[in-house]
Amino acid sequence: MDLNLEVFSIILFFGACFAGFIGSLTGLGGGVVVIPLLTLGFGVDMRYAIGAALVTSIATSSGAAAAYIKEGITNVRIGMFLEIATTTGAVIGAIVAMYLDKVYIAIIFGCVLIFSAVRSISKKEENIDYAAPGDKLGEKLKLNGSYPTKDGTIEKYNVHNVVGGYSLMTLAGVLSGLLGIGSGALKVLAMDTAMKIPFKVSTTTSNFMVGVTAAASAVIYLQRGYIDPGLAMPIVVGVLLGAFFGSKILPKTNVKKLRLLFSVVIFFLAVSMIYNGITGKL
Repeated sequence: MDLNLEVFSIILFFGACFAGFIGSLTGLGGGVVVIPLLTLGFGVDMRYAIGAALVTSIATSSGAAAAYIKEGITNVRIGMFLEIATTTGAVIGAIVAMYLDKVYIAIIFGCVLIFSAVRSISKKEENIDYAAPGDKLGEKLKLNGSYPTKDGTIEKYNVHNVVGGYSLMTLAGVLSGLLGIGSGALKVLAMDTAMKIPFKVSTTTSNFMVGVTAAASAVIYLQRGYIDPGLAMPIVVGVLLGAFFGSKILPKTNVKKLRLLFSVVIFFLAVSMIYNGITGKL
């Protein structure tokens, strides 16, 4: 933090642009890039980094979610239903965090992300029939939907394994409560792998959900004084700009390349979290 304030703010702004762009494309939320940037790059205290990341996640979700809903990609009904699970999990995670050492939390989180990266990159999109008969519970809850493809056609999909996806969402909420981030990686994994929802729908719906989860946590950090406006402002502006460009590119993006990008980003996040935990920087 010895840098000139203006230079520091400019670096944060461009870093946040990248974070917003990646968060928008992958459904992770820009905060997962911001935390390693602040803690490893600038030595910012972990609590202030999480506070800034939570505000960033809200900005990413707000900036990208509106565009995705307008494009007709986001499944709002699925997002609202699964938010019940993430909220429940977040309460459980907050209670567990009082007793579990942060080193173990970071290592567990990193291992889960590495697993999700391997699962995502090894999964073959062409072998999945999204229009196959779905879960009866999904039909009763009217979770099935459709989205426009890059060639202008409408692709329909049916939701599978609603209970399994709901359980993974609860785990995502637990990790949100433990670490103070949106856990977008697990949210995408739950929808993409367990519920067999198309990857673009998973990432956009995750973006929609991340903001709600982060907003609940941000209130607590704000009350405790861990959200610094001077730190958060350039990050929020940069993230919004990056998320805007990401939302314009996603509908035309190749899914295989998007999966690769998703895997690389969350693998980097996993290594960063494990490193922070082992070295005691969390």
